[in-house]
Amino acid sequence: MNSHTETLVIGGGLVGAATTYYLSKKGHDVTLVERGQLNRQSSGQNAGSLHFQLEYRMIAFWDQLQNELSQLIPFSKASELVWRELETELQMDLEVVQHGGLMVAETTEEWQLLKKKFDLEKRLDLNTELLSKSETLRLAPYLSKSVVGAAYCPDEGHANPREVTPAFARRAIENGAKVHINTLIQSIEKYNGKWHVQLNADEVIIAENLVVASGAWTAEVGRMLGIHLPVYPVPLLMNVTEQAAPFLTHMVQHVGQRLTMKQVRDGNILIGGGWQSYFQKTAGKVRYDIPPIVDPRLVIENVKLAASVVPALNDLRLIRSWTGVTGITHDQLPLLGELAERENVYLAVGGSGFTFGPLYAKILSDLITENKTEFDMRAFSPQKLAHLNLFMR
Repeated sequence: MNSHTETLVIGGGLVGAATTYYLSKKGHDVTLVERGQLNRQSSGQNAGSLHFQLEYRMIAFWDQLQNELSQLIPFSKASELVWRELETELQMDLEVVQHGGLMVAETTEEWQLLKKKFDLEKRLDLNTELLSKSETLRLAPYLSKSVVGAAYCPDEGHANPREVTPAFARRAIENGAKVHINTLIQSIEKYNGKWHVQLNADEVIIAENLVVASGAWTAEVGRMLGIHLPVYPVPLLMNVTEQAAPFLTHMVQHVGQRLTMKQVRDGNILIGGGWQSYFQKTAGKVRYDIPPIVDPRLVIENVKLAASVVPALNDLRLIRSWTGVTGITHDQLPLLGELAERENVYLAVGGSGFTFGPLYAKILSDLITENKTEFDMRAFSPQKLAHLNLFMR
């Protein structure tokens, strides 16, 4: 059985659902295919941070990435506006809070790095301020006195990752999009200028365009397309405390260590920042298809660091830790745009996937329907993979 669509989106996470929505909003015929349930991987398992300042994992490689980071900051500025309007756009409560975020420093070296980061962001008009120790503690008295200063972005915050992706999917379906869950893709071939995607059994979807929004499993889809898409699955750890009266009024992150935390609507404190978990193995082979394992030793390190920065956490009980799998690129930057080696195939993966996910989707919808975008995409273009796919035809 064959069916036709203008664009087939592969992956039912935030980027896939949002791309489906923005295309359907333009009257585009679009179909989404997800091999499990929507939002079941990193889009629904992350801590929901909205990072508009450059993150620790990026500025840790400042010397190698300084030029590329300059191109990433316009994404932050645009994403702040997307999130600010998203609940109105989707007509749903997504628990979006943008009460500000602090990136703290605790040493002289970290303060110098913070200033370097701030100078770049300010030069490109990102809404940030550099605060002295006294200014930081006046704004955020819950912080430890070990903090020597902070960069403050009044637009940062968080949203509920369990709500955002389903909201995009629901509105896309209302616009006429088709969504297939629990649907495996068996093969992808091109015939007569159209993409033929074989599904579970005897169903084939014929599409003019493909969008690869499969996160940590992007390389797997790349193999079906006959090219290398170097995206690597990484197992991450998140923690949550019991409920507390509101006191942590900002999202807090660290310039020199892996740490993020925020207090959500129900009063729980979410603690993360890029701490790892471990993939399980069967017969010595790493399994990417089953949840990673929580390592209690890393849980302790993560929450100890959090409590050293926000001492009030010492009085709260940890109630749950969980794992998720995200996809990262070799340089921590997004891969975004059309694949030079496969015409009408578009890719969006990497970078700050939750923060930038809706913006990635808007960019892809513009590229597909109008063949243009307002952003400088050179640092993120899949064309930078050309040397890996020189022999892949």
